[in-house]
Formats: sequence, C-alpha cells, structure tokens
Amino acid sequence: MSAVDWYAHKSLGDGIFWIQERFYQSENRANIWLLRGTHQDVVIDTGLGLRSLPEYIDAKGLLGKDPQRKNPLLAIATHAHFDHSGGLHQFQQVGVHSAEVDALANGDNFETVTWLSDREIAEAPSPGWRARHYKVKAVQPTHILQEGDVINLGDRQLTVLHMPGHSRGSICLHDRDNKLLFSGDVVYDGAMIDWLPYSHVSDYISSCERLVGLVDSEQVDQVLPGHYNAFGAKRLHRLFFLVLHMLFLLSTWLSLSLSLFKNKSLLFSREPVNLISMGKFTFGRRFSLDCTTT
Repeated sequence: MSAVDWYAHKSLGDGIFWIQERFYQSENRANIWLLRGTHQDVVIDTGLGLRSLPEYIDAKGLLGKDPQRKNPLLAIATHAHFDHSGGLHQFQQVGVHSAEVDALANGDNFETVTWLSDREIAEAPSPGWRARHYKVKAVQPTHILQEGDVINLGDRQLTVLHMPGHSRGSICLHDRDNKLLFSGDVVYDGAMIDWLPYSHVSDYISSCERLVGLVDSEQVDQVLPGHYNAFGAKRLHRLFFLVLHMLFLLSTWLSLSLSLFKNKSLLFSREPVNLISMGKFTFGRRFSLDCTTT
C-alpha cells in the first residue's frame, strides 16, 4: 500500500492540516497535526510509521512549493507512546521532551507502550505484515525540549508546556497568539489513561489543574488533541472537571486501600470502620489528599 492510500487529511485553514491513518481503525489512532510556517514547518505526532508520512505530505503538496523554504520539516512528539512516535524515524529533525529522549534513542518498546493487534489494521500496509512484528524504531532526537521552550515557525510560535501524568515526558504545544492548544494525550474528549508505565496520577492532577488555569485566564479557545475531534474551551473545562474528579476518587481509593493494608486488624474487625476518619480529604479547585495511619 502506498503512503497516499494509507493516510488522509483535512485542511483546517490558516496553514493547519489534520492527518490520520485511514486503515488503523482503533481508539488508539492518534491525530497528526501539520502546521505550515513562514520559517519552519512542524508536524505534531507521527502515528505508527507504517508508511512514509513525509512522502504523503510531499505527494499531496501540503507544504507548497516555496523555493525559499530551507528548513527541514520538524517532527515533534507530544510523548513517546507508539501511536504518536512510531513515525519519528522518518524525519531529519525530531523533537521530544528531555524525559523521554532515552526511550526513543534506545527504541524502548516498554516505555513506548507498543501494543498493536492485527484486528486494528483494517488493511495490511504490505504483504505478509503482522502486528506482532511491529516495533517503534529507535531515533535520536535533534531537539530536546524543556518547559518554556519556544518553537518559532515564523508567523506562529509554539510554547512547550511540560504536562506529565499520562507519561513522564508529555507536553502540550501552546499557540498563545491564536489561543490554540495542541494537547497530545494530556486531554482529549475520551477516556483518559493514567495506568501505563511512567504514568503518575498526582502529576496528572497537577497538569490538569494547570490547564484549567489557561482556560480560566482565556488563553485557550480551541484544543487540537491527540485523539478524536477538536473542541472548544467550554468543553475543555468540563472535561477537566470530570478528569480531576475521577483522578481524585482514584487517589482516594488507592490511599484508603493502603491504609487498610497497613492496618491489617481493620480487615478482620467486626466493628464498622469509618473510612473518612482515617484521612483528611479536601475537594475543590485544588485537591489535596493527606491520609495518615498510625
């Protein structure tokens, strides 16, 4: 199968293209965002890498034919998971947060959480292809990103926001002038995942609270996420409330489970146990959980 067949795209205007892998029919199918700039073009996330993404972009003329465009296309991964980083090896310039550089450089398919099944691929990209043979290929990042870095596209600037929780190197890219947020898997309009290798619930809560602040201060109007459809600030605020509530309840359950485990006598007691009295809980704009046992 050719790259032209494997991918499809839609122009969102203002030099932004939404690209997807047509035959990867799974909830894990990631969005690929292509941004044209007067100085630098950027692709945010790269999908599985089963077919050449640069070849598709070139064949469809998505970057135009400007002879003054000298900088190679920069591919940035919002995080190292396979559905976002699988195609990074196809690019000359690659950016990722410093926390996940080693995972990509070493082709660490544990940290990239590489899971893929034959049933998720509606049509094999090549004869005899099988999901069990799929691996994220090692790639050496050329751009090691940190909190606050600014990626200059010329007519657009993207600010790197380190938002750990889903993974330790998760980032969002914030176009402040246009109030756009490329959120990766920090937030999207679907079930959030916080149980993978290097996921961290408390970090996730902090990241969500930080993004709530961006919405409250009217710095975000539109979210272009790592999965599913784009959405606006009102939906983002609602999603954060749901996510924070879920994560708070999960943290509460885990802490109470730990408390019961440490107080093994409670497990065998015939007396009723007041779980709330075992810790201090505060639920509000900022959540705190301080369970103590003696």
